[in-house]
Amino acid sequence: MKLSIIINNNLDQELDSKYLEIINKIIEISLDAEKCPYEVEVSVTITDNEEIHKINKEYRDMDKPTDVLSFPLIDFNIPSGFDEIDEEQDEYFDLDTGELMLGDIIISLDRAKEQAEEYGHSLEREIGFLTAHSMLHLMGYDHILNEEEQIMIEKQQQILNKVGLRR
Repeated sequence: MKLSIIINNNLDQELDSKYLEIINKIIEISLDAEKCPYEVEVSVTITDNEEIHKINKEYRDMDKPTDVLSFPLIDFNIPSGFDEIDEEQDEYFDLDTGELMLGDIIISLDRAKEQAEEYGHSLEREIGFLTAHSMLHLMGYDHILNEEEQIMIEKQQQILNKVGLRR
């Protein structure tokens, strides 16, 4: 599967390559786990609490920083319903590359660090978790209902286990 992962670093510091590697692996494993049949493009932005706070307020009317935001480009009727996608629907595919554009993920590295410490696990695991969580959102999963949340928790854990990021 061809996979384009565009990682934007909005921080004043260089990102450790191990974080980039985790993001790439998690995205690839997520797509494999959900049997995505397409070549895919995903955009990931790493930012700080201040910037994610602004984005959260603008797009979700939540006046606080958050750990991760997901902006899916496809409105799936059923989670990972890739068979519903018509390859003729230009709005979902990059006209130059032919890749399915799943959407954007924005991660606050500040919040990821706080949560890693709070939960007593590594920053690598937290970044992996946030990426897996967002990838599931990009593929149509949600956690509004308890049953949906349980499905997401299970899928996230399976993805993290495949990368060796156990709790």
